[in-house]
Amino acid sequence: MDPKEKEAIEADRLFKLKLVMDETVAFPTEYLFKFIVPVAEVHQVLLVLHGLDIDERASSNGKYISVSGKGIFESSDEIIKIYKRASVIKGIISL
Repeated sequence: MDPKEKEAIEADRLFKLKLVMDETVAFPTEYLFKFIVPVAEVHQVLLVLHGLDIDERASSNGKYISVSGKGIFESSDEIIKIYKRASVIKGIISL
């Protein structure tokens, strides 16, 4: 998949997520982010999640780390902003 196609899919996913949150979530709310990332990129995820309550767990083979970040958010825009910042990290998987 070419980068532009991947970017368009991600933008559509985030747009739909925002619509659902705006219709179903009462803000402020607690939100939990979950990412899986190659070990070499974990520092970038930690920068994106700075200020949140963070939990890290290494995979059984040691190549990946699961990173969760929990915090209180005032709007869906704040949540989407974090997903957008994380989406540029090489090899990241958003759960």
